[in-house]
Amino acid sequence: MSPQSSNRRSFLRSLFAGASALTVARIAPAQPPPPLKKTALTDRISFISGNVSNIGVIASSDGLMMIDGGAAVYSSGLQEMIAAEIGRQKVEILFNTHWHWDHVGSNELLGEKGTKILAHENTKARLTQKIFVEVWNTTIEPLKPAGLPASTFVNSGKMTFGKEKVEYVHVPLAHTDGDAYVLFPEANVLHTGDLFMNGMYPTIDYTTGGWIGGMASALDTLLAIGDAKTVVIPGHGPLCSKQEMKESRDMLHLIHDRLTALAAKGMSLDEVIAARPTKDLDERWAKGLNGEAFVRAAFLSISRHQARA
Repeated sequence: MSPQSSNRRSFLRSLFAGASALTVARIAPAQPPPPLKKTALTDRISFISGNVSNIGVIASSDGLMMIDGGAAVYSSGLQEMIAAEIGRQKVEILFNTHWHWDHVGSNELLGEKGTKILAHENTKARLTQKIFVEVWNTTIEPLKPAGLPASTFVNSGKMTFGKEKVEYVHVPLAHTDGDAYVLFPEANVLHTGDLFMNGMYPTIDYTTGGWIGGMASALDTLLAIGDAKTVVIPGHGPLCSKQEMKESRDMLHLIHDRLTALAAKGMSLDEVIAARPTKDLDERWAKGLNGEAFVRAAFLSISRHQARA
């Protein structure tokens, strides 16, 4: 997330020039992203991949609704692709699952065109602030007023967009303090935002309230939704079922328990990293984030969470 397109470009250039491998892998791919790809999930709901994060689009005769908007540097191309493959109607509603740059990159472009932007109240608050995100070692600037959510919610909400029923629910203190998932109950489709990242260690933004225990609990919550046939759109990674989400949940609970046990022994961050508590899991999950980087973020997230309690 970043305010103006020029600032976002500078942000990406700085990452290429001097960011760690962790940051480059999660924030800005070292190579151009794969082409945008649309997958039709129903006759009204589509899934778009290839724009750093995953995007949902709901079509109706009255316009379009988007769940997240990817990164700003790809926002114009995204709108061109949507117009060509889904419809040229106006994007009436843009839902932000949380405040991070790779999900709110279409806010300013669409906000200036009159799109209604909807998000949790904490997400809007973050988008108005200049924030140093420790896990990325990067300062994120606030969005311009046109890119800020015009409507917010506290706990949850419902709407009918066209013929599609839409439910959205805040999950506190997980990936950030403002994450929400979006459920299309009649279509049995669940968009998790970054509450779930398929097949990888997730980024935990402990600067803005995220912590590993909350992420594990968030997946407990998400797994109670729908059934075995629920189609899951993760924040990052391929489309999947709840089985992949369960495997990620089990991994997060396991690492949380290991780290809290090491902390109870009085071990320091450096000692915990040296103990390599994820060495048996890294082969499967260390994609984007390596084990050391994830342990560092997860351990710090626990200490920050305990300090806030």
